[in-house]
Amino acid sequence: MTGPIDGHAHLNELAALHRCLDDARQAGVQAIIGVGMDIPSNRRILAIAAANEGFVFPAVGYHPWEIRKDAVEETLAFIDENLGGCVALGEVGLDYKAKVKKKLQRHVFGELLRLALRHGKVPILHCRYSHERVFTMVTEAGVDRAVFHWYTGTIDLMRRIIDAGYYISATPALRYSPPHREAVRAAPMDGILIETDCPVAYQGVESRPVDVVDTAREVARLKGMDPAEVMAVTAENTKNLYSLPGLL
Repeated sequence: MTGPIDGHAHLNELAALHRCLDDARQAGVQAIIGVGMDIPSNRRILAIAAANEGFVFPAVGYHPWEIRKDAVEETLAFIDENLGGCVALGEVGLDYKAKVKKKLQRHVFGELLRLALRHGKVPILHCRYSHERVFTMVTEAGVDRAVFHWYTGTIDLMRRIIDAGYYISATPALRYSPPHREAVRAAPMDGILIETDCPVAYQGVESRPVDVVDTAREVARLKGMDPAEVMAVTAENTKNLYSLPGLL
């Protein structure tokens, strides 16, 4: 059986990191994409990946929640300097429920998309209450590969995302989120990645990378598939998208 890949994990936020990574390995998880949100978390993700080469793959990012006007220049410079050694740019995007002004968010996101293109890296997209705007900015920037993380937008937009060659990702929220469930049910398997977004709590329980197995089971339930097949297909999708060294 081909084990799953956790395509989105905030490993820097895990209190018992080594145990969590060991649990994931023992459960057959092949790899984890560790994502950053600001300079401190990016540094930590890079260090974790370096210490777990071939299992944890880094993505440096600038989350819309973390944007501060006086830190934008420094953060973009850090990402530019370190993105070449990463498999993706993330987590980045827009959040129209965040307190950060929309104009500033869009400016930063535009600059980040330019970095993604310059370095040839896939952006991992946060798009809470901003799916259409994120899609427009990504397509207009000329980005040809991207992931719409934890997708909860409309089915119509999901189809446009897939038609553009992008992916959506599924999380354990499939257990209780109707928009997320409906989108994943309607999406083709070759356009889906699976993840945990750990340590996000789902129904009061904090997630860990090992919970990507549960995500695969939920996708399988929606699709009427064997969980092992879901793990194999989504792992292949993830490997191909990020060109994960050593796993292709």
